[in-house]
This record gives sequence, C-alpha cells and structure tokens, in this order.
Amino acid sequence: MAQFLKYAMLLVGAFVAVSAPAMAQEAVVEVGAGAAQPLINLTATFGAGLVVIGAGLGISRLSTAAFESMARQPEVAADIKGSMVIVAAMIEGAAVIGLIVCMIK
Repeated sequence: MAQFLKYAMLLVGAFVAVSAPAMAQEAVVEVGAGAAQPLINLTATFGAGLVVIGAGLGISRLSTAAFESMARQPEVAADIKGSMVIVAAMIEGAAVIGLIVCMIK
C-alpha cells in the first residue's frame, strides 16, 4: 500500500508540474468586462475525480470488510449485508453531493 501511495503521489506531482505552465497562460477569449478566463480550468474536474476515487475506495473497503465478516460468521450475514447497503448508500450520497458541489463551481 505504501508503494502504491508513493507512485500515486509521484504521478500527481508530475501532472501538476506539467500542467502548471498551461494554467499560467493568458486566455484567448475574454469574458465580460475585460475579465480574462484561464486557458485550462481543471479545478472542477480534479474535484470530481477525487470524489469518485474516494467513493470507490470507500465502497471497496466496506465490501471487503463485510465479505470477510460474512465468511467468518455466516449466521449474521443478513445483518451485515443490510448494514453494508446502508453505509454504501451513505457513501454514494456523499459522493453525489461532492460531484454537485464540483459542478456548481
């Protein structure tokens, strides 16, 4: 897991280093009363991507723990499954709210 995080941070750092010059350029299209818009605006895209990745990781960890618990104690599988569905719905709800906030910005 630590090696995965190291490579993920390296990838994010490389992407930020490569995209920084593109974001620093002046816009070609002017909007409104002389206000310039950046050439590439990826803030909402980054936010939406992070929300989706976070929700996916959360649900995958939840499912892993629930399935392991069901395998260890099959007699309580129905209770675990019900709890898992409720928590997964909460995670999806938070992800949808996060996506809406990213799209509003």
